[in-house]
Amino acid sequence: ALFRTGQLPSIFALSLTVAVILILVYIEGIHVDIPIVSTKYRGFTAVYPIKLLYTSVIPVILASALTANAVFMGQMMWSQYNIENNNPLFNWIAQFDASAPQTPTGGVLYYVTSPRGLEAATADPVRSAVYVVFFTAIVTLFSRLWVELGGLSARTAAKNLLDADVQVPGFRRSEESVEGLLNRYIPALTIMSGVIIGLLASLADLLSVFGSGTGILLMVNIMVSYYQTLVKEQVDTHMPKLAALLGRK
Repeated sequence: ALFRTGQLPSIFALSLTVAVILILVYIEGIHVDIPIVSTKYRGFTAVYPIKLLYTSVIPVILASALTANAVFMGQMMWSQYNIENNNPLFNWIAQFDASAPQTPTGGVLYYVTSPRGLEAATADPVRSAVYVVFFTAIVTLFSRLWVELGGLSARTAAKNLLDADVQVPGFRRSEESVEGLLNRYIPALTIMSGVIIGLLASLADLLSVFGSGTGILLMVNIMVSYYQTLVKEQVDTHMPKLAALLGRK
């Protein structure tokens, strides 16, 4: 009866969605803590956290936009030059079904788009494997680019720390010294971040969780950001001296 009413697939998708959310929340809390001390206020110590998901969800958004634009361009080319699917060159790029042209049915674009559903994924495991590998690789590449272009590199982080009048105990107060320390963690965490969020997003799409893999990542990221904002507001309200020390007042 559950199969006939569709309740079991819905329960399965809901369970997978909750599991992905819990995994993401757990991973969001993993970080490397680098001790820092203030050079302006003696005795003030803190930590500089570098999250495991260092690049956040921006690379996934960029990878999803790239895939969506590629499919859109493929649809335009198909409608103009290959609507009968009889052009060998364009068949290699993409094929579409005239009755449902939203999703590729062949070509390169077929393998770089998600099957969207466990049944479709198991029906064509080669497509599923290629999609997961491709999407994860693209997200990892965008993660590396985002670190350099988004001001998250070790050099920028070292400059920000020194500008905030803090230093790392045991290291000289110079950008080169602090940058060398951060380079032990940031490049590796950048790659790990890209691989983790790429795998989570692509596998979530394959399993057809509620929303999408990118949507789940965005939701969790926003929830964590709001939580961190609330914590900062509590510090500003109940510990104004600490807030002033941190430069928020």
